[in-house]
Amino acid sequence: MNSYQSEFITALLDPDKAVPAGLSDPQGRPAGSRFSVYRNNVAVSLTEALKTAFPVICKLVGDEFFQAMAGVYLRAHPPKSPLLMFYGVDMPEFLTGFEPVANLGYLPDIARLEFALRQSYHAADTQAIAPKVLQAMPTDQLMGATLQLAPSARLLQSQWPIHALWLANTRNDAPKVQMAAQDVLVVRREFDPEPMLLGTGAGAFIEALGKGRTFGEAIKTAGTGFDLTAALGILLGGGVITKISKGTVT
Repeated sequence: MNSYQSEFITALLDPDKAVPAGLSDPQGRPAGSRFSVYRNNVAVSLTEALKTAFPVICKLVGDEFFQAMAGVYLRAHPPKSPLLMFYGVDMPEFLTGFEPVANLGYLPDIARLEFALRQSYHAADTQAIAPKVLQAMPTDQLMGATLQLAPSARLLQSQWPIHALWLANTRNDAPKVQMAAQDVLVVRREFDPEPMLLGTGAGAFIEALGKGRTFGEAIKTAGTGFDLTAALGILLGGGVITKISKGTVT
């Protein structure tokens, strides 16, 4: 990107910046008013894209505040892709350093969850294994096996109750939020992704599987209090396991 392009983008996203020199309308006149209209349209489009991407964040901080915050965000983080569905990837980090929301420490992780839902929605389709494939494996083979997880699966481990906060702002019958750490696995059974609350140790177990650790090794990382049956229920029910590479333990 050359200096003029950089100047143009900066002016386009910041209403306080002057119209870049050299712009003219079809009649050769300075394009000040046309550029202002274009700049406003771009800002509105990007703000709407952010509101669509982060509806829970918008609800938590309020529409008016979100729009003002979006104006700050889009000037600091212009789009990197022409596809608006991917706009907002930097929102969690932005919220971490945005002083006006410093007292809402859970916002960055809520943003990560919302972006993970969007990533899951647009991820490639895969064919999940049938539960009976896993159930039929001899124990020694299963413990030495590695599992391939669907690209639509997204694991989030948080010190905040991100699943409870998400539910409270998307469901009318959601239970009262209790301030406690929660791990979440985003799964996509068919078309719409859904965050599933994980039990004790399940996040560590799934993280280990995703890194290529064997089934037996992954169980060891889960620690005490881990419910393997419940974790497998989420993985199989959510269509997360797409391949098993058989192995043996010695």
